[in-house]
Amino acid sequence: MSMLDRAQCEALDASDPLAAARDRFHLPEGVIYLDGNSLGALPKATARRIDDVIRGQWGDDLITGWNKHGWVDLPRALGAKIAKLIGADADEVVVCDSTSLNVFKLLSAALALRPDRRIILSDNGNFPTDLYMAQGLAQLLGRDHRLEIVAPDAVIDRIGEDVAVVMLTEVDYRTGRRHDMAAINARAKAAGVHTLWDLAHSAGALPVDLNGSGADFAVGCGYKYLNGGPGAPAFLFVARRWQDATQQPLFGWFGHAAPFAFETAYQPKSGIDRFLVGTPPVLGMAALACGLETFDGIDLNLVRQKSLALGDLMIRLVAQECPDFDLALASPVGAERGSQVSYAHPSGYAVMQALIARGVIGDFRAPNLIRFGFTPLYVRYRDIWDAVAALKAVLATAEWQNPALNRRAAVT
Repeated sequence: MSMLDRAQCEALDASDPLAAARDRFHLPEGVIYLDGNSLGALPKATARRIDDVIRGQWGDDLITGWNKHGWVDLPRALGAKIAKLIGADADEVVVCDSTSLNVFKLLSAALALRPDRRIILSDNGNFPTDLYMAQGLAQLLGRDHRLEIVAPDAVIDRIGEDVAVVMLTEVDYRTGRRHDMAAINARAKAAGVHTLWDLAHSAGALPVDLNGSGADFAVGCGYKYLNGGPGAPAFLFVARRWQDATQQPLFGWFGHAAPFAFETAYQPKSGIDRFLVGTPPVLGMAALACGLETFDGIDLNLVRQKSLALGDLMIRLVAQECPDFDLALASPVGAERGSQVSYAHPSGYAVMQALIARGVIGDFRAPNLIRFGFTPLYVRYRDIWDAVAALKAVLATAEWQNPALNRRAAVT
């Protein structure tokens, strides 16, 4: 295989059909941002939109903004936009709450559909908060429900008639390994098992086909590839066939059939709206709306093609430029990978801090993984070359041994 150079990466940028999308984002000069799988970059439109909502809508129109500016409709309006990205219908997705709360709500609803079963099946690549929510719900229910955690490649064979729900993150947050959603949904359906998918690391990074694959429930966050800002509202999906057959446990006024009747007894709305709880966070939703608009006119198949190409390029360049350092590829090669590449290194935290000091922002996941996320709307091929060059310099000079780089910050 021939050696690659930076000029070849620049040539790839010149022919990139998504290159123009980069201009939709504010990207600091001198920074290579490879952490969009933790927090998406700021869309240029967001600051103006938030300023308008604060000054023009809230400031001038006060409480009339709920009707005048459609604040009350934001959960469904934004849900419809997300539905296009995840293979769902507009009336199957709603924006609300956090990913963790949505896991709690949907897992509760799914368990109620199988009152004769007690096992929640997940894997050790699932994001910990999902597992925590399952543990807390099982304890709260007090009916001997049990979370069973297996290796990712053991999930499909473990699905059986004693399992109530399979709860998985489609793309492993540490390694980027991608589950075969269609195969797992098919196996689950055959065994009478419901599925709950976390799309935090897939929505906006690759085409998701919830309805085509037969998914029952799903959740996702708004602040990673959807570029909604830190702590952006999350979303949930409930297949239409289950909406009126289920009930989530958090009875809030926005999920009430007549919220402004102010009745003392709870009566749920029909359809997806019954999964709402409290008042929509309008400012956060305004920012998320800008994040979703960065996908206007974008073909998700091109996003996926570029995502894989960026990851393959990094794997090839690390093998080419850093063969003599203590790096071990922790991610799959090819289509089994989401939109990130991870490497194990004994001093992974300090290595990443040294990279960040050089302007290459990725992140670290315990115990030893350095992660590089690829957001195809703004990451360039030349960025991968420059990031690997910085990684090579960090390892060659052993600058990561600086004690200051080994002191753990609160957020890693």
